[in-house]
Amino acid sequence: MHVIVIGAGAIGVSSAWYLRQAGFDVTVLERRAAPAQEASFGNAGVIAPGYVTPWAAPGMPGKILRTLFAREAPVLFRPSADPAMWRWIARWLRECRLERYRANKLRMQRLAFYSRGCLHRLRSELEIDYEQSQGYLQLFRTARDLDLAAPAVALLRENNVPHRLVSAQECRRIEPGLAADTPLAGGLHLPEDESGNCPMFVRALHRHAEAAGVSFRFDTRVARVRPDNAGKLQVELQHSDKKRPGQVLSADRVLVAAGADSTALLRPLGLRMPLYPVKGYSVTVMVRDELQAPLGALMDESYKVAITRMGNRLRVAGTAELGSRKLDLRPAALNTLVKVARDWFPVAGNYQEATQWVGARPMLPDGPPLIGPTAVPGLFLNLGHGSTGWAMSCGSGKIAADQIAASAGTHGGPDIDMEGLLPDRYGLGPAR
Repeated sequence: MHVIVIGAGAIGVSSAWYLRQAGFDVTVLERRAAPAQEASFGNAGVIAPGYVTPWAAPGMPGKILRTLFAREAPVLFRPSADPAMWRWIARWLRECRLERYRANKLRMQRLAFYSRGCLHRLRSELEIDYEQSQGYLQLFRTARDLDLAAPAVALLRENNVPHRLVSAQECRRIEPGLAADTPLAGGLHLPEDESGNCPMFVRALHRHAEAAGVSFRFDTRVARVRPDNAGKLQVELQHSDKKRPGQVLSADRVLVAAGADSTALLRPLGLRMPLYPVKGYSVTVMVRDELQAPLGALMDESYKVAITRMGNRLRVAGTAELGSRKLDLRPAALNTLVKVARDWFPVAGNYQEATQWVGARPMLPDGPPLIGPTAVPGLFLNLGHGSTGWAMSCGSGKIAADQIAASAGTHGGPDIDMEGLLPDRYGLGPAR
């Protein structure tokens, strides 16, 4: 049985690996020249099941409004006439209620913990190194930010996730390089959470998948997907001359893992979802002073900026920009990242020589992704992971492979509760 996977980011490559292990013939189509070149490329590198949280959270709308016109802000809003953006915002606001936040966070954590287990097994079986580090420390600059974290801390406690609220002094014991003069009200330490270099992992898994028989086709754009009369799916590739039809590939199953680009492929099939590209930024700098640099991964909760150690480099990532689909580098967003890094680790890196990056996070208003079959027979989704795609990638890939195997009658289905993670959450699933 032939399965086509559209997209070769962390989600797509993980899916392809597990599909091949399940015995399928697998072809991966990717418009870029190599794997992990989009949202997987410059992310924060955080694998923190204890931390994963919906962007739609109690207090978040107020926090955004208070910082909307600040010079350095966690969220940049560029109002436009895009109806999809306003529909997304309206749904997002409805999801900021406490009961919705709790439900969505639990769904995301369930998937992230499952995914971390899959990642560890792959790391052990395939002997993949990806500059991993242990422990995750959230930093709260003010008592107000600490108070806003109360619902998340309550969920950690209820679900027995190892964590510890720590004082400012304890934060500096965990990370001795933290600047002493930056305001710090306290922190939350998650000792079992971790970080790692996402594109390094994806490139290694791509090599293993290719060696196992997965066919990767790079520099290949998909024009459309359509069912045929024989019960299969046709995937038409884009010709270099856009006016001419491209090559058509046939598959028994198609898995769409194309991130923010997925909506354009799915809309002609009648599959509409509130997936919106929220821009995220990062800068990467070389470490120049080992003793003044972080040991692991941190999150500045006031600015929602992560600082991650990756070998001899620092990755500083964050800032959400809503309203622009153009992947241009905005100085205001990049300045926020450098400001936060300098606040905590002023002499750790060569900030003036930072490598800059921007990418589109494929975000749904409520937070959890969509993984599973759609109303179009044979068509499956694995998308909408937002800023937590790396943390959820291996588990999402395993789930998608198990679902496709179950649809072919060769597997019993995923070994995780799929409540709230299926496409039917947005009315996209098969008719019952």
